[in-house]
Amino acid sequence: MGRLLVIDVVCAIAALGLWYVLFAAYNRRRGAEALRWVQSACAGKGRILDSRWISSYRLCVRLHFPSRSFENAHVTMKFRPRPLPVHWILNRLRKQKETLTFEADLGGSPSFHLEVVRHRWCAHSHGITPRQRSQREWEIYEPGPIILTTRTHWKEDASSELNTLMTVRQQDVLQVRFRPESPQFSATISLDALDDPRAAAGFLTTLRELAAGASAHRQ
Repeated sequence: MGRLLVIDVVCAIAALGLWYVLFAAYNRRRGAEALRWVQSACAGKGRILDSRWISSYRLCVRLHFPSRSFENAHVTMKFRPRPLPVHWILNRLRKQKETLTFEADLGGSPSFHLEVVRHRWCAHSHGITPRQRSQREWEIYEPGPIILTTRTHWKEDASSELNTLMTVRQQDVLQVRFRPESPQFSATISLDALDDPRAAAGFLTTLRELAAGASAHRQ
C-alpha cells in the first residue's frame, strides 16, 4: 500500500513537471510571436532593447524611442498561466484575456490622475419572478461616457480632453491611465488585437495620440 502511494505521488509530480515544461515552452513561443508584433509596431519609430521572462506567463520588454514622447518605455505581456494548472483553470473560468500593457514616462509630468476603463455593455432584467425565469427578457444597451472626478471645480468644457481619449474606441484598448508618478502613462490592450500588422502599428499611433492629449495638462 505504501509503495503504491509513493508510485502515485511520483507519477503525479512527473505529470505536473511535464505539463509545466510543455506549456512553459508553448508560452515562450507565444512570447516570441508577440515580440515580432511589437517589433513590427515599432518599425521606424522605436526599437526593442531587451526582453526577459518575469514568470512562466509574464514577459517584460524594454523599448527605446528616439523622440521624447515616451521615456523609460516598456511593455508587459501577460499570457494565460498554462504551466500552472490551477491558475489556468481559474483564468479560463474568469474568461480573462491575454493582454499587453504599455507603460512609459511622458516628456512632462501630468498634473492629474485619470483612469479610463472600457466598459462595453450593461443589462438588466424586468424583475421577472423565479417562476418566469424561462421567459426572462433582457434590455441590453451601451451606456454613454461616465466621468468620476475628485476635482472640486470641474471644467464644463472638457471636450478637448475627452475627444482624445475617445481614440481608444478605434482599438481594442481595455484600460488607459495617466498619473504624476512613474510610470506616468499606461495602456492595456488585448494581445490578440495585435496579430494584424496594421492593427499593431495603429495601436502605437493611438498611444502617441493619447500621450499628446495629456500635454495640455503637464506641469
